[in-house]
Amino acid sequence: MRAQAVFLSALLAAPLGAAPITATEMMKLRRLSDPSVSPDGKWIVYAQTDVDLPNGGARNTDLWLVAAAGGEPRRLTSHPKSDSRGRFSPDGKRLAFLSSRDGAPQVYTIELAGGEPRKITSFSNGIASFLWADNQTLVVAAEVFAECGADDACNKKKADEAAKGSQARVYTKLLYRHWDTWDDGRVAHLFVVPLEGAARDLTPGERDVPPYSLGGPDDFAVSPDGKEVAFSRNDDPVEATSTNAELWVIPTSGGEPKKIAGSPGYDGAPRYSPDGTRIAFHAQMRAGYESDRWRLMVYDRKSGQTANLTEAFDRHVDDLTWSPDSKSIFFLASDNAREPIFVVPATGGAPKKLLDGSFGDVSVSGDGRTLVATLTSLTAPSEVVRLNADGTGLARVTKVNDGVLADFKLRAAESVTYTGAAGKSIQAWIVKPPDFDPAKKYPLLVLIHGGPQGVWGDAWSFRWNPQLFAAAGYVVFQPNPRGSIGWGQALIDDVNQDWGGKAYEDVMKGTDYAEALPYVEKGRTVAAGASYGGYLVNWIAGHTDRFKALVSHDGIFDLTGMYATEELWFNDWEFKGPPWQSPELYAKLTPAASVKSFKTPTLVIHGELDYRVPLEQGLGMYNALQRMGVPSKLLIFPDENHWVLKPVNSVRWYKEVLDWLDQWSKK
Repeated sequence: MRAQAVFLSALLAAPLGAAPITATEMMKLRRLSDPSVSPDGKWIVYAQTDVDLPNGGARNTDLWLVAAAGGEPRRLTSHPKSDSRGRFSPDGKRLAFLSSRDGAPQVYTIELAGGEPRKITSFSNGIASFLWADNQTLVVAAEVFAECGADDACNKKKADEAAKGSQARVYTKLLYRHWDTWDDGRVAHLFVVPLEGAARDLTPGERDVPPYSLGGPDDFAVSPDGKEVAFSRNDDPVEATSTNAELWVIPTSGGEPKKIAGSPGYDGAPRYSPDGTRIAFHAQMRAGYESDRWRLMVYDRKSGQTANLTEAFDRHVDDLTWSPDSKSIFFLASDNAREPIFVVPATGGAPKKLLDGSFGDVSVSGDGRTLVATLTSLTAPSEVVRLNADGTGLARVTKVNDGVLADFKLRAAESVTYTGAAGKSIQAWIVKPPDFDPAKKYPLLVLIHGGPQGVWGDAWSFRWNPQLFAAAGYVVFQPNPRGSIGWGQALIDDVNQDWGGKAYEDVMKGTDYAEALPYVEKGRTVAAGASYGGYLVNWIAGHTDRFKALVSHDGIFDLTGMYATEELWFNDWEFKGPPWQSPELYAKLTPAASVKSFKTPTLVIHGELDYRVPLEQGLGMYNALQRMGVPSKLLIFPDENHWVLKPVNSVRWYKEVLDWLDQWSKK
């Protein structure tokens, strides 16, 4: 397997350049995503996002077409506004896509033989997602006012009236805001939209379809004959405390939906088999736990029976794709810090790993012989690749970033293991500076991932990129402690109700391991993290002074105050209920209880639009540091949420973080 990993890294790696990469230069990289293969398997459409940093960091996404066999890509769209989500019609003659060229995103179609794009939808609030039902019909997901449904004049009137009146918000139930958006009364519905004709509301009512939680805008599917739609919906009274979305089907002609799956947790990502006999989906068995293991389930449409295909497979199943003959299901699963492609017989059996690597967006050609996917690594952003359905013959289809990457020295990451808490083996990545000299000693930067159910994977990141930190002269250490996904559910669960316990010890033992490396200069170690990683940085501030400096991004400071978050099931699961039900656990695990021990210089970063970890968490941490007389700095992004997404803000973020770390580790 090590030889295969080396091959994958070499496949994506550009020639070793001469200069260290910087945040400004990284913005020149093209962000490639969402490849979709044509029905005949000859063509792939994908989205490519370019950043114009000199022009205020403006981003634009266009669609490109490339032969599945490889060759020079051809730009399909070139509008100044973004075009995305290209999808071939069932007959392969035209392409539908989302475009914001006329305001809110709408569905357009374009003939592959040539011509101008044609606008299909006109929803005043835009379209979130869509699928083809047949060559003349779409099923789209859009947010509308429940009483208006498909009557867009009604939707626009209500929105205009709300904009003209008082901007006060009044709520009488949960959930009233999410991520970075306040609830404005609209709900997500599915609509049947003919290419010629009026839209029809398929899922009227007060419930979101698809639901906002855990799934996403693609939590629906259309049967091969176009006569039925499967979708997820959460009917629990309080959505903010529930992950219990269930799976339903409804005729595209309309009618009452029928529930076909109702596990205690989330049922989602439905995918019809090409022969139309079954629906594959993934499901969680524990209510209220967003990180419960995703199982691969198959529902038989004739018998009404559901089979669990991966109960014995201790990995999270995602990105389901049927083989054209309906005999097999391809899927991705986090495994040892990568996202390999697996295949399993649709009737049951042991899953087989086809190929290791960090893959995404898997699709299969119509003849079943070729898989198309994206592939990324810690040394390269995603590119489109193809491989044979048996896992052989991996080859690149696109090379859009080779020219930019060729200018930089990017060292391949090294995967290591060490002994963590309770003797548990823990994996970590090490990325060395581009001009690494084993005879020299370097400061160590420990990066802590979020979640806590997350992972530092073998994948490119524009937000926490270890290559940029290594280029600044650090040996970067990225441990995957308790809570990390890809080593079995027991390791994931071992962080529950124990945030500052074994996971903290895993990170500290990992730091011991890294500091003992002959090229690391002990005494110049720094640490940084975001979200749960920010929590653990705040916890570190009150429990050790071994680090020269810390960076806490969107970190949790006061667990009781954190109950102002939106997805309350998260707190309820992680801390055995709300603060008034388990005050002892909240008090035990809150970083706010250890303020008197704060000594380490700390940079606190927060986004004002972060409703997941509200702004007050960052302000509370900074205020405590200041009152304790600890050197500290507060960086606020008024226009960012839980992540720093805008390119100009990202460049500023890297500068502020590196300046802070350099100030304390290199003086």
